[in-house]
Amino acid sequence: MKFFQTLALMFIVSFNSVQAQNLSIATGGTGGVYYPMGGGLAAVLSKHVAGMSATAEVTGGSVDNLNLINSGKPYLAFTMADAAKDALIGEGKFKDKKVDLKTLLVLYPNRMHVVTVEATGIKSMKDLKGKRISTGSPGSATEVMAFRLLEAAGLDKDKDVKRERLGVSESVNAIKDRKIEAFFWVGGLPTAAVTDLANSPGMKISLIDHANEVDAMNKKYGNLYFKDVIPKATYSGMPQDNKIASVANILVVNGNMPEKQAYDIVKAVFDNKEELVRTHQEYATLSLADQKSDSTPIPFHPGAIKYLNEKGVKLN
Repeated sequence: MKFFQTLALMFIVSFNSVQAQNLSIATGGTGGVYYPMGGGLAAVLSKHVAGMSATAEVTGGSVDNLNLINSGKPYLAFTMADAAKDALIGEGKFKDKKVDLKTLLVLYPNRMHVVTVEATGIKSMKDLKGKRISTGSPGSATEVMAFRLLEAAGLDKDKDVKRERLGVSESVNAIKDRKIEAFFWVGGLPTAAVTDLANSPGMKISLIDHANEVDAMNKKYGNLYFKDVIPKATYSGMPQDNKIASVANILVVNGNMPEKQAYDIVKAVFDNKEELVRTHQEYATLSLADQKSDSTPIPFHPGAIKYLNEKGVKLN
């Protein structure tokens, strides 16, 4: 009898261990970059981490993802650093509901796209005044950054523009249907939906420069943003490089994730980087050199620190 009780206990422990390895990866909309990257990550973790089963979920973006991290369910989440900082300290969309966050990885730079087409005549941020625009879906960090960029450009998001709240794919369709004149999107390069717009017959894409607003954004919100470019070869029809604001993307988890699980995830990503690059080229920018405390406003998870220390990366 004792033997069978012991066997049953071992089964329960084993079962719970396996259950704890079931992870959901919070990504974004299907027209963006988080979703294909999340799908690639889910495949790698399921294949290379013993007992782990990971699936990618379509979400509204960073804000939704951070709320999912706070849900008590086992989630990994892609997020922009600015939204993550708000969640950590309980500000903005996370006022009075702090999220216990830890960084697993610093990923690629997320580039702010301010997109229009030549026919609108919009050539600068100031030209957005009085126009119908989309500032991103309600659950996205695109919306957070779009509001901050408009503010830095001297525009009131409620008074100076007619604002829609659409995801990137919906924004592209709205531009094509002439329902909006411009949209904001923060994503990796290339973003599939923007590529679709650039390749659409009768549409000549135009990306609006806004790097000059970075200093004002950082002065108010902390040193989160940096000046960057979208190279002219990224999307068909770009006449020149687009001077923009960028923000870091990070992969985060709840602080209660077991150390070994976090370690295994980070190890699997670096050990299988080539597989990940085949799912989206932004994985090619992932490097040990970028895993630094000043690259993310969210402290690193102890499991991530353990792996990085083994690779000679010392965090301050």
